[in-house]
Amino acid sequence: MSRALLRRHRRLLFPGAQSGAAHPFAAAVSASRAASSTSATPAAAAGTQADPAAAASSAGAGEQPAQPPPPAARGRWGLLKFGALAAVAGAIGGVGYTTYAYSLPEVEEKTREFRRKNSPAPPVPEDASAFEKYKALAYSTAMKVPVAAIELYLDVRGTIEDHVRGFTEPTSDKLLPDLLPQEQHVFTLVLDLNETLVYSDWQRERGWRTFKRPGVDAFLEHMAKFYEIVVYSDQQPMYVEPVFERLNSRGTISHRLSRPATKYLDGKHYRDLSKLNRNPKQVIYLSAHALETCLQPENCVEIKPFKLENNNDTQLLDLIPFLEYVAMARPSDIRTVLASYQGHDVAAEFIERSKEHQRRKHELNKHGRLWTR
Repeated sequence: MSRALLRRHRRLLFPGAQSGAAHPFAAAVSASRAASSTSATPAAAAGTQADPAAAASSAGAGEQPAQPPPPAARGRWGLLKFGALAAVAGAIGGVGYTTYAYSLPEVEEKTREFRRKNSPAPPVPEDASAFEKYKALAYSTAMKVPVAAIELYLDVRGTIEDHVRGFTEPTSDKLLPDLLPQEQHVFTLVLDLNETLVYSDWQRERGWRTFKRPGVDAFLEHMAKFYEIVVYSDQQPMYVEPVFERLNSRGTISHRLSRPATKYLDGKHYRDLSKLNRNPKQVIYLSAHALETCLQPENCVEIKPFKLENNNDTQLLDLIPFLEYVAMARPSDIRTVLASYQGHDVAAEFIERSKEHQRRKHELNKHGRLWTR
């Protein structure tokens, strides 16, 4: 009953609700929203059109953009940069060519006169005019630059070469001490280490191991009676010192030399026998790679390299007769003796020559006995 009365009163108060007309308050809100959207659209368009003007006004109010330099100024700066780069490149090229073409003593000799004339500056006569004094002052000031540059170049190059020489040259010009007066007649036998006296082998299971050549102990002990024995290696001291100790258990080795005593040349370490402080006429260098590791091939005796699989190697023992004969015969120059064996196996050739000498001696003795009869 109450619901029917409510519907009746509503139809009386809002007659348009039954026909589907919108609520009066809702219509008012929709109208106000439409009006606001309509007014906002022209304003947005006006704002869009006003943006360039605002940007222009703000740009005008700020700093003015930097003007590019005139073409003439750009050309002068470019020419100056090019000149500076050309001067630096020329200086570097000149220094490089001088370093390549001339040694340091040659550069010192060629520039000595120039440096002497311009350092210090030549004196100016007291009665010279102001212009002459100014000219002399300008000349001396200008000459200080090349003189200072030459002095700097000589100092820097000398320092660098000293450092490089410490790595490429032997540590001393006298690697061995002077011989005693009573030992001047003794020959020096220089022995290479690797593949000559020992062989070093590496395997994954056991690492590095060093093996003595067959007969090396007997060879050293016998040769020590006739020669001053020097072992000369190109390996680092930390690696070869333990090997030296094993080889020298009987005190047969007089001196031991390692890599610091070698000469580094073309990527290899060479033995320089001229630095031993010994008479080169009395030095023999024995090595499995003699001609490849020594700078004095005329003093070399080359033998076959020792490999681990060759347990019957007798190269060292085969050389004992020849070396013993040389030590006892004391030739005036061992180099002439070694030259006669060039291209031959020294041990085998010495045996053949000894046999031939014995045959001739026997024939001479035979003829002598016949003559006496």
